[in-house]
Amino acid sequence: MPYRSIQNVIGSRPFPTAQPTNTIRECAHIMKEWKSSAVLVVEDGRPTGILTERDIVFRCVALDCPLDTLQVGRVMTRKLQTIAVDRPFGHALHLMYEGGFRHMPVVDEQGKVVGLLSAQDALAMDGHQLEQELVRREEITVVL
Repeated sequence: MPYRSIQNVIGSRPFPTAQPTNTIRECAHIMKEWKSSAVLVVEDGRPTGILTERDIVFRCVALDCPLDTLQVGRVMTRKLQTIAVDRPFGHALHLMYEGGFRHMPVVDEQGKVVGLLSAQDALAMDGHQLEQELVRREEITVVL
């Protein structure tokens, strides 16, 4: 699993995006629609920020901000750690662990965003491997 390329993990999976002028409420609706805990803020195809559900709770709701008028560009996390699409997935997990974040934009050679990795991707892969192992064990049991 750690040596799989990021391209192999994300494939052509779409991901939620917003523009810096979207409101916090609009971004919350995007996250709900996509069943995602983050939305990537993109300008001209490049990632400029990210807004997570934690950002909404701690930077907006807890401070009684106007969710219908506050633009995401004012509260998004701007310092993004990105990773190239051809890097190993294990490297991305290491960077996410070290940086203390759960999402990482994936970019191509020109810096254009092509995907969004989530720590949940590792769990999905572990679940798939566990399922394959259970099937293999069941097949062995039938033979014995």
